[in-house]
Amino acid sequence: MTADKGKPLVEWLGATSLFDGVRGQHLRDLSGIAMVVSYKRRAAIFSTGDPGNGFYLVKEGRVKVFMLSPEGKEQILHIVGPGESFGEVAVFAGQSFPAHAVALENSRLVFLPRDDFVTLVSVNPALALNLLAALSQRLRQFAKMIDALSLKEVPGRLAAHLLYLNDKQAGGNRLRLELSKTQLASLLGTIPETLSRILSKLQRAGFIVIDGADITIVNRSRLVELAELGKF
Repeated sequence: MTADKGKPLVEWLGATSLFDGVRGQHLRDLSGIAMVVSYKRRAAIFSTGDPGNGFYLVKEGRVKVFMLSPEGKEQILHIVGPGESFGEVAVFAGQSFPAHAVALENSRLVFLPRDDFVTLVSVNPALALNLLAALSQRLRQFAKMIDALSLKEVPGRLAAHLLYLNDKQAGGNRLRLELSKTQLASLLGTIPETLSRILSKLQRAGFIVIDGADITIVNRSRLVELAELGKF
């Protein structure tokens, strides 16, 4: 069993939302098939078309999951942080990965091989239910992304993302951007220049105050209205 900074892997797995409710021998069996792997910043974890031979959880660091157009344009699907999983579709589909995954920083991941995991699922269906719950949440996120990209203008997408970060970070009226402007622009389906222009406009309009990567929400109700309407 692999340990990490004083916490055995079995305990770490049991503390993740993906394996909430898994206890005892089932959790020990799960840790028995898990492998902790390290990736340097910008290292590729998998690419579109690679065999889907398992899925991952982030132990340390952050991972970018994205797709590329034939012209090479990048669309970020999601950013995965500690305790979160990605690549789960491989477990059910048994096919190739449909996207790319790259480490945004030096990262340690927990890899769960598909065949071994499926064997465990056969004796503990709760594992499958937990994975289905995670995939359902991911589908909801994708549905929101599609709605934003197709129906909302960039200011609305940005406002919604700032509110999401604020809720996620639970920092009162403050939040910290987790991505560079280039990466955030890709996530929101725009370009860095447009993103910078809208951030400045939000600040001038009294929605937010910007201090580098730190943002203070000055008028939350107006930001919520912008996120809902999708444009100024």
